[in-house]
Amino acid sequence: MAYVRPSHAKNHDTSSSKQSTLPEHNRSTGFPPTQIVIQFAADIKPLTIKWVLQKIRGLRREGGAECLVRRHPFSENEAELFVHVAATCNLLLEVAEELEIRKRDKRGILRHFVVKELEEFLLYDGPVEDIFTSAEKQSIVRYELENIRALAEESYLPGYPHLKFYEGQSIISALLHWGLIVQVFPLHDEENVRKLGTQWYLAPFGHQPFNEIKLYFGESVALYFHFLGFYTTALVLPMVFGFYQLLLSPEMLAFFCVFNVLWATGFLEMWRRKCSELAYQWGTISLTSLDDEPRPNFQGQMAIDHITGRFQPQYPRWKTNAKGVEYPDSSLSRSEVSWQMYCVSFPLVILCMCGAFIVMLVSFWCEESVRYMNHSHPLAIYVPSTIYAALVYIMNKYYRTLANFLTEWENHRTQAQFDRHRVTKLVLFEFVNNFMSLFYVAFYMKDLELLRTQLATMLIIFQAINNVQESILPFAFRCYWLKFGNLVKFKRKQKLKRSVHEDYVNLLNPKGGDEGNEDLDIHINLDIPELEPEDSRIDQARRESSMDPYEGTYDDYLELFIQFGYVTLFAAVYPMAAFWAVVNNLFEIRSDAFKLCRIYQRPLSRRVKDIGAWQRAFEVLCTISVMTNCALLYISPSMSNWRSSLSSFEWCLVCIGLEHLLFAIRQVMSLVIPDKPQWVREALAKFNFQSRQALKNQRRSTSIKEQ
Repeated sequence: MAYVRPSHAKNHDTSSSKQSTLPEHNRSTGFPPTQIVIQFAADIKPLTIKWVLQKIRGLRREGGAECLVRRHPFSENEAELFVHVAATCNLLLEVAEELEIRKRDKRGILRHFVVKELEEFLLYDGPVEDIFTSAEKQSIVRYELENIRALAEESYLPGYPHLKFYEGQSIISALLHWGLIVQVFPLHDEENVRKLGTQWYLAPFGHQPFNEIKLYFGESVALYFHFLGFYTTALVLPMVFGFYQLLLSPEMLAFFCVFNVLWATGFLEMWRRKCSELAYQWGTISLTSLDDEPRPNFQGQMAIDHITGRFQPQYPRWKTNAKGVEYPDSSLSRSEVSWQMYCVSFPLVILCMCGAFIVMLVSFWCEESVRYMNHSHPLAIYVPSTIYAALVYIMNKYYRTLANFLTEWENHRTQAQFDRHRVTKLVLFEFVNNFMSLFYVAFYMKDLELLRTQLATMLIIFQAINNVQESILPFAFRCYWLKFGNLVKFKRKQKLKRSVHEDYVNLLNPKGGDEGNEDLDIHINLDIPELEPEDSRIDQARRESSMDPYEGTYDDYLELFIQFGYVTLFAAVYPMAAFWAVVNNLFEIRSDAFKLCRIYQRPLSRRVKDIGAWQRAFEVLCTISVMTNCALLYISPSMSNWRSSLSSFEWCLVCIGLEHLLFAIRQVMSLVIPDKPQWVREALAKFNFQSRQALKNQRRSTSIKEQ
């Protein structure tokens, strides 16, 4: 069956008829605000550009996106083509219902948006499209672009016969993969981002404007800053106990270790509740992996989805678990195939972890050998650690590429599933790189002073350096580039422009005649309107195209994950860890806000209901911290008064008993503390009840009409 782009899920009338339902003053006059900018490669063929733009502007029922487009005016200084994409009010309304975006109605009830009940969602006077946030509009346009998929008859890319499509493949993603589209990015709303910065990173002692963050950047970024703020506030308690234990009562080390483990458990349980509150308020609490749209790079045969009733790529889940490889031998059972294919990704990850561990051991052995060498240079002792740091950087870079490749190969259906499996692979490797050296110092060398020194170094110096690398250096480099790099960039583009022009003439007119001139004009005048030359979006798009893209919250969560490990795993050795974590996080909140508003491109918004795999990663660290803190108590010299009357075996039993007791308390806490607050559970139950009642009333009215 041929793939056809679905029209509206509820089968509303055509766009022309729906337009008449909107108030006259709400109809768009002119090009709306740009939601997405597409930057085409300088050497892409005109035929390809024209075909892609026809798909973007085409009708949805014919596989298009029905989006509005404008291009930059022709300029000799600009080799690449920039295309601005926006949506009409009708498209926003139609796709919002299709995506089941939840909005509050006039009664204050959060429910799915329905076009037929538009008046119920118009809370304020103004344009109809203003009922959607900036992030929601951006998500709608991105959804439309990602779902421009190849039809059955579109087997190859026009202009490039060797580049093949499979039916249902996302065209924009394919062109990004082939390098014919340089990047797809949303523009910053300069007025809103300026106001947001004033309330955020320019207000160091103010509260974070969480609602404004969510409206502008979307749920994913807002949830990260909620977590960062919640975590920093929770750290105040162990910070106070750490000061007390360090300055006034050193003999309370055992109590502090127990408290720290219980604090970590309580923090994670309370965050789970907070996350449920936010997800309910944002309308994402009911999101599941089956509700999410397929990723653009998800490969599968086009078929009717049993849940949505729409044509979507379908791929058996067991094949994904089997790492995406199809076996021609159908006699193999599903478990046999999964068992064979689990011998691909998982062993590769374990092999990389073992390699990182061996590199760490070799570094320690070399450093120890240099320390005991006679007549060695005083600086020679730093050579092994310097080489190890460089190797860690290189290993991280290449392992991240491998993890991305493996996760892409596994062919996960949704972005949430993809992120979860990718994070799991990366966190395992980062755990070895960041914590195994500390385990080696603590439990093999048993040098607690060295362990304390390394913890202090990582929490104070490394975190400070990371903040500088994350925000200050990129900002300084960007200022330098804008000031001194434009001339170099201009000359390079001029050279590229001449080269591209010659290539087009040779390609379109290989005999040297004039037949190619008309086709060449297609590249310059692509039969789409241009933005006005004085439109500020032209310079803004050029400027933001040179910014680095924000790759998501992974690196931000990773910093907190590593810091959480330093605070919890070795609390018995360094009670001041929580204090330095609080100091760093106060700077981290502002530096992360600054880089999002000023340094990086505006990230594509994503709807999420929790922090995904990171919740489990933090919980695993909390579990390991029970064992490490009890083991540190066992070997700590400061506990000599406690164990003086016990034999070594008896003291070991005491520590093991304490460990089991802490595990039991953690389990009880996780069972006693509900994941959702009472008011959220009641609100969800009320919503389900009202939904059932509405369905009954609808069936009753339908039966009456039939009679």
